[in-house]
Amino acid sequence: MGEVLSQSEIDNLLAALSTGELDVEQMQEDSVKQAKNYDFKRPAKFSKEHLRTLEIIYEHYGRLISTNLPVYLRKNIQVSVASSETVTFSEFTNALSNPVILGIVSFQPLVGNVIIELASNIGYAMIDRMLGGQGVPLDRVRDFSEIEMTIIEKLMVVCMQLMREPWKNVVDINPMMERIETNPQFVQVISPSDMIAIVTMNIKIGEVEGLMNICLPYFTLESVMDKLNTKFWFSTMKEEGDVDFEEHIGSLLKRVDVPIRAVLGKSSISVNDFINLQPGDIIRLDSRVESELRVYVGNIEKFTALPGSNKENYAARVTSVLREEKLN
Repeated sequence: MGEVLSQSEIDNLLAALSTGELDVEQMQEDSVKQAKNYDFKRPAKFSKEHLRTLEIIYEHYGRLISTNLPVYLRKNIQVSVASSETVTFSEFTNALSNPVILGIVSFQPLVGNVIIELASNIGYAMIDRMLGGQGVPLDRVRDFSEIEMTIIEKLMVVCMQLMREPWKNVVDINPMMERIETNPQFVQVISPSDMIAIVTMNIKIGEVEGLMNICLPYFTLESVMDKLNTKFWFSTMKEEGDVDFEEHIGSLLKRVDVPIRAVLGKSSISVNDFINLQPGDIIRLDSRVESELRVYVGNIEKFTALPGSNKENYAARVTSVLREEKLN
């Protein structure tokens, strides 16, 4: 609602109009909104807020890759978000080299596909590392063989599955790898004029450095665009942070298997005697029959116990628990 003028302000305004101090036509021109140029070939469907939220999602995704991929490659991996931008799909495909690694991912329950582009030098480094090499890319670019594509597909599926957790605050996705292409001409999954958001991630495997581009079509994210803002993002994170996970973590820890061993005693013998041991031979230990056994949890002495049996199995009955203060 506009501001209400007082009677004195109305009188002053009428007086200014009658004396010519105010020009009615100029006031009308000032009130007209200035038109802005709009390029219908490049409709701006992704705002800066949307891109910033996507960067937050894939910063989390980068940390997951840095933690999980070293299990397969046995080498330190550093991943960070380099940039994000909005372009048309044709501009994205025209900038691709040949060959290139393009994973076509179904982003269920969202419609359409997401594309993961991996630089060829990073792909060659991963293949070399998986086959026992030092993780060095090829000097000259060539097409990937069928065996190399099988290795790449395995690693791409691992990277794809890691997207579940970062997207959880926006939507529960079930990504599935539809196929992997090395020729950009075979990746016409959307219209060339459609807008996409590209999140560029920098990947460093040892001394090899390259880029991974995540191509996110507007058509795919249209149904969740309202959730792609930092206000919704942080409010969701706060709600989840208020949950007490102590009981849940405790229940998980109770199911963890730990090795337990009861030591009857110790003895030192020569290697020759050890090699010639036969069933029925006696080894003299440093403990007595009535003395208590030392029970270890992992490598930590935790209990004392007496030897015995339970039906047909050997057993140990715990007699005391060794606390940390007693161990120290």
